[in-house]
Formats: sequence, structure tokens, C-alpha cells
Amino acid sequence: MLIYSMSVSVDGFITDRSGSFGWGGPNEEQFRFHISQVRELGSYLCGRRLYETMLPWETDPSMRDTEPGAAFADIWCALPKVVFSRTLDSVQGNARLAEASVADEVAAALDATDKDISIGGAGLAAEAIELGLVDELRMFRYPIILGGGTPFLPPVTEDIQLNLIETRTFGSRVIFEHYRRTERPRA
Repeated sequence: MLIYSMSVSVDGFITDRSGSFGWGGPNEEQFRFHISQVRELGSYLCGRRLYETMLPWETDPSMRDTEPGAAFADIWCALPKVVFSRTLDSVQGNARLAEASVADEVAAALDATDKDISIGGAGLAAEAIELGLVDELRMFRYPIILGGGTPFLPPVTEDIQLNLIETRTFGSRVIFEHYRRTERPRA
């Protein structure tokens, strides 16, 4: 399955109007939950900005200063990543630059593992959603209204029916919402 998972504001944005993620950092309970989810992945497809945001987990030793930080860094470093970028010439860590279309890279990633894969970055995920490739949405909905920024979901031309699989409210009042795409009725 291809999973799209991000922190999101109540009004549906993953960054604020200035492009910041600062309002959406996880507390320890959520971080441990993230660790368990990332541990289940076979690979991660990401856009340039998300790749650069996450790169310190592979390159900065201070990210390992806590037990949860070290655990996440170990998992993140071991996870194969495919980076989609028009501007990068190279990537670091356990990553490679995408060489094919989103559809082809998703297919290759799914063929290479028996685990789920994840996709991140609003533009990249939007393309995968438009192509009908995303099977699950996992949102960490923060109790904040941003009034603008980068939307979690793109505009769509047809309804996408979802089944609610799970919800969980963390002590921080963040609500985890897990949806799975329903099969389209056959004509």
C-alpha cells in the first residue's frame, strides 16, 4: 500500500503561510507512535523539501541524543528513500534521486518490498493522489487554524471515497485519523 501521512492543521494545511512546520512538532507520545509507523515501512518517497527537512536524522549526531531520537534515526537511516527533485544533483544517506515518473517509482518501490511504502511532500503526494496511487491517508490533525499555507490535499476532479480505519487522540490534543481508499464500484 502507498500511504500519505503528514501533520495537518484543522483547516487542512501542512505548512503555515510562511512555509513553516514549526506549529506541528510531535510530543514524546506522538513521536513514539511515529517511530512504530515508520518501522513498518519498506521505503519512503519524498519531495526535495521534505528530504532536506529530514536529512539531519541521517547526518546530525545530535539527533541521537535521546533514546527515542536514536531509535528513530536508526529506523530512518535504514529506510530506503527516493527523492523527487528538479534542483538536486545528488542526495545523501540511504537515498537516491528518482529516475522515472511518480507512477513508475511507486510501482518499483512496491515491487521491491512486501511492506507498505510512504510518500511525503504535498506536491509529490498530490500527483500520486491525482494518479489514483495513494491507498491510505494518515493525518495528525493539530488543534490550530492556519488560514493558509500548503494544503494537505490537492483539488480533485472526482470524489475519492474513504473508509475511516482508526482514530486516536493524543494527550497533546492532536487527533490521528487513518483512512483507507474504498474500491470504486464497477460499472
